[in-house]
Amino acid sequence: MGDRGATHIEPRVVAKIAAQAAVEALRGEASGRWVPSRRSVPDTKVSLRRVPSRKKGGKSARSAAVHGEARVKISLDLGYPADVGAQCGAVRRRVVERVGELAGMEVPEVAIAVERLHSAQTGRPEGGRVR
Repeated sequence: MGDRGATHIEPRVVAKIAAQAAVEALRGEASGRWVPSRRSVPDTKVSLRRVPSRKKGGKSARSAAVHGEARVKISLDLGYPADVGAQCGAVRRRVVERVGELAGMEVPEVAIAVERLHSAQTGRPEGGRVR
C-alpha cells in the first residue's frame, strides 16, 4: 500500500528550534560567556529544501524520518573575552542535532554571524570608554 499524506514543517518552526538550540549550546559552553542581546533569542533565518526520495524496490532510499534539508543562519552576540571559535562550533553541533531530532531534517550548513562582542566593562552603569 502506498504512503498517504505528507508532513510539512514551516520554516519559522525550524528557525525557532535552531534559535533555542543556539541558546542551549551557549549556556552549556563552559569556555565562554553568552551575552543575550536586546532580543531574547538569536535572530535566525532558515531556508528549507525538500529532498526528493529515490525509490528502490518500493522503498525510499532515504530514511523515512528525513523531511528535507534546512540551511540555517544565526546572528548572535557573545561575551568577550571568550573562545569565539569554540562557541560557534558548539552552536553548529547543537543546531544540527536538535533540528535533526525535532524536525527530522538534515542540516548541511549552519552560518553564524557574530554581531557584537560584549565585555563585562561595557555593561557598567557609569558607561564610558574602556581602555
